[in-house]
Amino acid sequence: MKHCKRNLRLAGWCLGALLLGFTGASRGGLIVGIGQNFTASTYLRDSSAVPPDSNGTVGPQHFVEFINGRFAVFNKANGIRVLNLSDFTFWSRAGVTVPNNFEVTDPRLVYDPTVQRWFASMLDFDPNGILPNRFLLAVSSGADPTGPWQGLAFAVDPAGGNVGDFDTLGVDANGVYLSADLFDTNSNALGPTLVSIPKADLLAQPPTAARRTEFGMLSYSVQGNILQPAVNLGSATGGEAVLAVGDVGTDFLPHTDLKTFAVLNAAGPSATLTTPTDITVAPYTAPYNPPQPDGSNNLDDGDARFSATVYQFNGVLYAVHCIQAGARAALRWYQISAASHAVLQSGTITDPTLDLFYPSIAVNTNGTMVIGCNGSSSNSYVSAYAVVGETVNGVTTFGSLLLLKAGTASYQNTDTSGTSRWGDYSATSVDPADPTHFWTIQAFPSAPGAWSTQITELVIGAPSLTLTSAGAAVVISWPASATGFQLQTAEDPGPAGVWSAVPQTPVASGSQISVQIPISGGPQFFRLSKTIP
Repeated sequence: MKHCKRNLRLAGWCLGALLLGFTGASRGGLIVGIGQNFTASTYLRDSSAVPPDSNGTVGPQHFVEFINGRFAVFNKANGIRVLNLSDFTFWSRAGVTVPNNFEVTDPRLVYDPTVQRWFASMLDFDPNGILPNRFLLAVSSGADPTGPWQGLAFAVDPAGGNVGDFDTLGVDANGVYLSADLFDTNSNALGPTLVSIPKADLLAQPPTAARRTEFGMLSYSVQGNILQPAVNLGSATGGEAVLAVGDVGTDFLPHTDLKTFAVLNAAGPSATLTTPTDITVAPYTAPYNPPQPDGSNNLDDGDARFSATVYQFNGVLYAVHCIQAGARAALRWYQISAASHAVLQSGTITDPTLDLFYPSIAVNTNGTMVIGCNGSSSNSYVSAYAVVGETVNGVTTFGSLLLLKAGTASYQNTDTSGTSRWGDYSATSVDPADPTHFWTIQAFPSAPGAWSTQITELVIGAPSLTLTSAGAAVVISWPASATGFQLQTAEDPGPAGVWSAVPQTPVASGSQISVQIPISGGPQFFRLSKTIP
């Protein structure tokens, strides 16, 4: 709340522009602008990987892109790339040696402002699929990601010797957490695994994972499919929350359960798990392959897993996944109490023409949610989008899809099964320097067989009032994009003040809405208010 944001003294009259919180469920109240918006990496120029696994995170001064094949750092003030390494070079500089003929995959990245460190993870693996593999984990030396990193590597499944795939990364005040999906050497899915590492040990010099707790092979039916340990940058009360789907939905039958449990005692060498809880949700199944303008339906848009980061804020888990909703792929989002496991809110975001897929979510301290995703149709190439949700009085309402980067071709880069791999996820994060700024990284087809990544900064805020002199009157203006607002006035902006609508009729002109008000004696304050029944 800002009193007298802009003051004008005219004939002894003090004007104050005041913007208060909205009452009721606000729809379209936030103004969403695009800040930095640039193409980062491109297939065969920066990486030969398919898919890229679009991934990255914003920090105090930089945005870091960490995709299959590339670790790149950008100055977030101007989008200029200041560091550009292959993923192998990144791990080598961090002191991790990858075995000959092995590859690395599934990059994850978190910036933790509470300790001013970046945490990065990947998996190494034998492309022939016959040898056990390792988690790779690195921590930065400080808030500058261009500085030194120190890395560690340890077996995904030391007891069983199985192969880990699709690693996930979480962090809270007590620990850093890794999970992966286990397969045997015949590519049979076995179950998830989970590792808890004391955070203090990773901040030591040198970092160590010697006191980690390895939970071995867990159960799909008990703990769930594709475990996502949350990124929780606040209090760790109640332990580290882990969220998963009950089924990835590739049987295309309706599933109605999520799974959640917590890691306890993560600061020590003997972490434990709580008993998992089943959460009943609206039915979901994996999405069908989406169409493209070339008439194909071979683009792989993944399954119903939580493929991107799950965030925890103020005791609430925020998650999103892709499901099939009627004829199109859609986005299902959740707000879940980490303590009671109750679904506080949930919704499905659909579009009348687009299939939406590979979503990622982030939330700021104002309760504003941003979901980044891809979308395509028989008339639209795969493109990058975002949608913003405003939370007022506990109710979240999402606006319209915002196009961030349009694709330029139908994407065809098929594997031996005739499928074009597109995912496997995207990433959205909140700027630690300003929580009204969100950043998202998505892929788009820049040629028929080539992907590129797009990094976009979204600037989100409520509409501001502008006051200017107009002879014996003042003109109060606000953006025309802020629809549904009412200009109100009061002599006292405090709790005892009485607000009433100004009698003058607003006039729209170009990108502004304005009201001209005659000057009168005494102080007068103005605000925009939006009440939706």
